Amino acid sequence: MGRRRDVRFVSSGVKLPSAPASAPSPSPAPALALLSAALPFAHIGRAFDAAARRLGACLPRVPVARADTAPTPPVRRHGKDAGGGGEERVLISEVAVRGKDGEPLERPELEAAAAAALRACRPNAALTVREVQEDVHRVVESGLFRSCMPVAVDTRDGIRLVFEVEPNQDFHGLVCEGANMLPSKFLEDSFRDRHGKIINIRHLDQVIKYVNGWYQERGLTGLVSYAEILSGGILRLQVSEAEVNNINIRFLDRKTGEPTVGTTQPETILRQLTTKKGQAYNRAQVKRDVETILTMGIMEDVTIIPQPVGDSNKVDLVMNLVERPSGGFSAGCGISSGITSGPLSGLIGSFAYSHRNVFGRNKKLNLSLERGQIDSIVRLNFTDPWIDGDNKRTSRTVMVQNSRTPGTLVHGGDHPDHGPITIGRVTAGVEYSRPFRPKWSGTLGLIFQHAGARDDKSNPIIRDFYNSQLTASGNAYDDTLLAKFESIYTDSGDHSNTMFVFNVEQGLPVLPEWLSFNRVTARLRQGYEIGPARLLLSASGGHVEGNFPPHEAFAIGGTNSVRGYEEGAVGSGRSYAVGSGEVSCRMFGPLEGVVFGDYGSDLGSGPKVPGDPAGARGKPGSGYGYGVSVRVDSPLGPLRLEYAFNDKQARRFHFAVGYRN
Repeated sequence: MGRRRDVRFVSSGVKLPSAPASAPSPSPAPALALLSAALPFAHIGRAFDAAARRLGACLPRVPVARADTAPTPPVRRHGKDAGGGGEERVLISEVAVRGKDGEPLERPELEAAAAAALRACRPNAALTVREVQEDVHRVVESGLFRSCMPVAVDTRDGIRLVFEVEPNQDFHGLVCEGANMLPSKFLEDSFRDRHGKIINIRHLDQVIKYVNGWYQERGLTGLVSYAEILSGGILRLQVSEAEVNNINIRFLDRKTGEPTVGTTQPETILRQLTTKKGQAYNRAQVKRDVETILTMGIMEDVTIIPQPVGDSNKVDLVMNLVERPSGGFSAGCGISSGITSGPLSGLIGSFAYSHRNVFGRNKKLNLSLERGQIDSIVRLNFTDPWIDGDNKRTSRTVMVQNSRTPGTLVHGGDHPDHGPITIGRVTAGVEYSRPFRPKWSGTLGLIFQHAGARDDKSNPIIRDFYNSQLTASGNAYDDTLLAKFESIYTDSGDHSNTMFVFNVEQGLPVLPEWLSFNRVTARLRQGYEIGPARLLLSASGGHVEGNFPPHEAFAIGGTNSVRGYEEGAVGSGRSYAVGSGEVSCRMFGPLEGVVFGDYGSDLGSGPKVPGDPAGARGKPGSGYGYGVSVRVDSPLGPLRLEYAFNDKQARRFHFAVGYRN
């Protein structure tokens, strides 16, 4: 339907009344109250007072108007009000509804509507002034009339009570001022079928309730503050919307709660806010802004308090911030999935220094050291969560890392005549990430890697015990420059909801000896609620093409792959596919029971890996596992203790911290 020319919106500043938007509607109805205040000719209270004065003057004694010049008959009194109120009753012989000039109304349906509104006033009824006044209320509250005046006429047959009414105008248009947030179609639809019909205040009352409800549902502070009927049948609605004036930041001391000097730059906080000066004040939006500031990780507490600005419809927002300590040292321990034997299998310790608010601009600096039986990782990260001057919330991470990890995932464990193999990597790179659609984010990166194999004495080696090559180039180390793209979809932060990850890495042979290969991986997870239980299905797969070292092959089997097998014991290949399903149910407290099943395969690509490390070690290339698990919520994340069987009927315990990848 095209835009109606009889409906238009006008933006203008208005004064916000002191009553909140969510306050209940006053009595009488909002439309009646607003029109009463706006229209002198429709002031209900004035009409009621006039009716009371005229009836009080005429009914007990002489008539107000005469139908003829005959002598005045005696007034027919019927004693006091039976209710004990002391009011005298007067017998009414006839009740009629007429226009303001005393003539019959042009529209019979209006006369019938007014007559239907009368309750006490009936022919041959003994009435008090109060009962007549209440019927005047009912006629006006029918919504069809702008005024109603009772007139008593003394006739030969008795007192004739005439209600002189003035109908509202026919509706010919609408002017709505101050509704900067309200969609025009909202009111167009409300008055679509009213054009040319008499203005009904009850319908207007419903529209006002709908408008006020629209603001309330969206967390906006706004309401219809004024309504009137202009000449020509034009309705005018004035909408008051609270507008954000200034946003002030105040830092509070963590211990005393008193104002203090903060280390965070104010612009670092303000750029995170979606609420801006000049916008309509939206409570839901402000609540989301509070959550956004908390997710920055540099604030311990955040509150936003609105304060009215003088007599206007504007509000100042005062943001109270309590900062967290910006940096410090930490230590801990964890589990490495690359070691499958030994008295302290996979146990690693860690020590780290972090600063979460470098230069007061929310930049993150992390320096960490991890050390295990064989593992060792030294990592330096510097992250800018939002690059200055960028309006797309792009983040940048610069990373330098030196690591030494077990090669058992691909090359197996210790051999009686050969010690364990470790893979040494020196990595440096930069990554840029940003959200590009709701629930979608993407990452682009450029990473250089210098990697090679070492024996148990940390000497570089290029072949293992089976004479299988350990590097792609044949040198002690392989150099690779990787261009990376990753896209992530997350339905919510809950682990059981939908997640999809797609990753592409391309080796760039800038120099002839640098490796060139392409690797594509994908992971999908979907959760379902089944009564008190939860079903979680996950799948992952990938393929690598080109010249790559064996330790970059996809390893299958282990805690985060096919449970019931040791790490990498199912196989390693150029391609892989792993599927998993588990049903979990909360038992009591933080304890959760799980039943699971896993399947993985190298899709026949094991022999295509340089040196065929899986074939040399007799790995099956495919397998499945199943079992039960107990999960316990902890500050470190869920602790998983799993007992699994594989298709070879071997049994194995798995322990891990966190959810499966």
